[in-house]
Amino acid sequence: MKWKNEGITDVFFDLDHTLWDFEKNSKLTYAKIFKDNSLELNLEDFLKVYVPINFKLWEMYSKDEISKEDLRYERLKSTFDAMALNISNDQIFKLSEEYIKYLTTFNHLFSDSIETLDYLSPKYKLHIITNGFAEVQQGKLENSNIAHYFEVVMNSELAGVKKPNPLIFEKAMGMAKVKPQNALMIGDSYEADFLGAQSVGMHALLYGSTNDCYNVNTPVIKELKQIKEYI
Repeated sequence: MKWKNEGITDVFFDLDHTLWDFEKNSKLTYAKIFKDNSLELNLEDFLKVYVPINFKLWEMYSKDEISKEDLRYERLKSTFDAMALNISNDQIFKLSEEYIKYLTTFNHLFSDSIETLDYLSPKYKLHIITNGFAEVQQGKLENSNIAHYFEVVMNSELAGVKKPNPLIFEKAMGMAKVKPQNALMIGDSYEADFLGAQSVGMHALLYGSTNDCYNVNTPVIKELKQIKEYI
């Protein structure tokens, strides 16, 4: 599938799990704060329990079923409870705050992120649409030295809604002054990024590095640089 003749002028990216290697940076952050707080537990064992809990809570957050504060607390509380670890509430709140504080000090991108952005930036206007928290996402962009690639950075707090709500895509396109037929969304979430973008008439590509199977009619790229095959 080629979209060159369909007038793509603007490319919108998700940030976490698409450009910014969330899992790797998160793991490094937990390793640091556990060490700093003399918390002796096996990091791999922790992550095996934590990752699915965090994923589920983010799904709830995207549907406005829990608050940002509840998400940050509950992902640690539920993990420690599941591991039968007796961690006080004060310690959980402290770890939660330190996680946010240090997360953006680790800034590993996926290996072909810069290559892809360098390929796209002379040809298209680039933007971000993310459900992540405003203060954290901006830090990720700046500290990983990719903020300069993007003209519009739309987050769920600024939009007042979260992907896949059509409004966040419409607000981002409004700020970018681009029509849906001239816009392409790239992200790792089938529901939030792919279906959300399609619902407002945008083109969409699913970044499927962590997704094993989707409908065969869904455009999926396993590496970001494969975008060259589409635009």
